[in-house]
Amino acid sequence: MSRTSFDQLLEAGVHFGHLKSKWNPAMAPYIFMERNGIHIIDLNKTVAKIDEAAEQLKAIAKSGRKVLFVATKKQAKEVVAEKAKAVGMPYVIERWPGGMLTNFTTIRKAVKKMATIDKLTNDGTYNNLSKRERLQISRQREKLEKNLGSIADLNRLPSALFVVDVMKEHIAVAEAIRLGIPVFGMVDTNSNPRNIDFVIPANDDATKSIDAVVGAVCDAIAEGLEERKVEKADSDAAEASGKAPRKSKKAAAAEAEVVAEEAAAPAEEA
Repeated sequence: MSRTSFDQLLEAGVHFGHLKSKWNPAMAPYIFMERNGIHIIDLNKTVAKIDEAAEQLKAIAKSGRKVLFVATKKQAKEVVAEKAKAVGMPYVIERWPGGMLTNFTTIRKAVKKMATIDKLTNDGTYNNLSKRERLQISRQREKLEKNLGSIADLNRLPSALFVVDVMKEHIAVAEAIRLGIPVFGMVDTNSNPRNIDFVIPANDDATKSIDAVVGAVCDAIAEGLEERKVEKADSDAAEASGKAPRKSKKAAAAEAEVVAEEAAAPAEEA
């Protein structure tokens, strides 16, 4: 059964593309027709592509890996932050920090600085500083929280990127491609889908459209997390009873992949 329906996507306005004069010819396979100078996206293909992307994201979540959501445009910020937070996934809704993926170690240092400031506040050292120093540190903490607070728990490179508007977030997409990280993206009729691993043809300018697509993939991620939780509970129960739990070939392969990724992740400097 599909995670979305033609009627749901139609009501959310997912089918509205850009003006014909702004289209990218590479999106031709996903365009149903032109009406009043505006391209209309084929929602049957969108439904299929959402299902395809959702299954992959579910598998990633079930294996314990992270998906980084990227959406810095005004219409998408609140929706993506809410949905990603609900499933415990990191997200970027402010300006994309250049080198966030390709220079991940430096980004982690900035996150650690935020933790250091929190430690100063908790152990009382902060109160012994001058008023000017406290103000400077407070402003620095606010800036770090705004830009990096949502990725504070991202200890290693994400296993996938989910992008709303691949044209606007081209720097994030380029970094992911360079590192071989799969990219899932909402791709409108004015964008190039060729470098996107999992294309979801959709209106990336309307809040309702973004909510419909992101909501569907986040529901799949939630299912993956729940299945992982159940498997862990079964495993713990089997261990308690003295029996070694049996793992499916799929689960074993996913676990091996996570271990390999951890080994290949850039080592953080102290």
